[in-house]
Amino acid sequence: MLHSHARRASRSSRARAGTALALGLAIALTGCQTAGPAETSASSTTVELPPLDSVTPVDNPRTYEGATTALVGSPSIEPLKETPEAVLPTTVMSKDRAGDVEVEITDTSRVLAISLTGTLSDIIYTLGLSDQLVGRDATTEFPGVEDLPLVVRSGHDIEAESVLGLEPTLILTDLSIGGIDFVNTMRNAGIPVVVIDRSVDPETSAEAIQQVSAALGVASAADQLNASVEAAIAAKEAEVARLIPTDESKVPRVAFLYVRGGSGIFYLFGEGSSVDSLFDSLGVVDVAEEVGWVGQRPMTDEALIDMNPDIIIVMTKGLDSTNGVDGLLEAQPSIALTAAGEHRRIIDIDDAKIFASGPRIPDVIDALARAIYAPDSLG
Repeated sequence: MLHSHARRASRSSRARAGTALALGLAIALTGCQTAGPAETSASSTTVELPPLDSVTPVDNPRTYEGATTALVGSPSIEPLKETPEAVLPTTVMSKDRAGDVEVEITDTSRVLAISLTGTLSDIIYTLGLSDQLVGRDATTEFPGVEDLPLVVRSGHDIEAESVLGLEPTLILTDLSIGGIDFVNTMRNAGIPVVVIDRSVDPETSAEAIQQVSAALGVASAADQLNASVEAAIAAKEAEVARLIPTDESKVPRVAFLYVRGGSGIFYLFGEGSSVDSLFDSLGVVDVAEEVGWVGQRPMTDEALIDMNPDIIIVMTKGLDSTNGVDGLLEAQPSIALTAAGEHRRIIDIDDAKIFASGPRIPDVIDALARAIYAPDSLG
């Protein structure tokens, strides 16, 4: 096992503290970078890939040369075989930023679940209740979701009129789209709204699954789904373990850099940022954590050069904002002074998916593992 449950648990409190900051930073900085409904569809970004255990790793991922795009495949966790039966009415606590708010739910026949990463709808899909969804955000990707109307106008904005036109009986949100103003508008219109804690790693994902399940009146199904997600993560980590070099000197040193070239924004993500949990599962050396870099902070040339990562992971639209690898090296010359810059070893991954959690965690691990250890398998 690449890391133990004990290590995950020890990070849980730090992850909770960093969850809002990590996703909040992504939301605040992506803005116009995030594709809107006209540019994004669930079906257009889903890819099919051969099993991870069938790919051949490169001999030394530290010296491999060239940029790679990490491709996140279709959802790998199937819905629960037995659809849970809702027990209604139910009363749950909405995790509003100002404090918990009691919400009574009497009808879950028309549900709208929205988040920047698509996680809330993904949870509903794996609970086997996707037929209750009446709309979608721009990043949800389970089979059949393309038939649902988009309600996210662009980025993390949402039109209240579009939502009201769907006549939802329940709205679930993590406030990453629309914010508290949207919540208040919907509640004033008489629609029950439950705010779910944002999730970015296995621990916070388990809590989100419990909260979503409770809001849908199927609280008893949460343990079963959480067990399924936990088992899928463990299985994926076992597949990744086969790819990790047995020679420790070949284990890659990796950094995650948030980039928005047009605004000159470069943030390094470190311990407690949620990316560190992914790095654990990937078996790489987290160079930011290695030097005690906590949370998400503006990058300094000296810090990056001292860390000297072999691989730098960025968001796809962030890389686009610098006009590709050449533009990134020009915009931030210090990157060229690292091993990653020398080898042009930049891995980009879809902006929303890097923060996708819940049932999608194994798929994100899978995508980054291929890009790090077996980039030639991606073509």
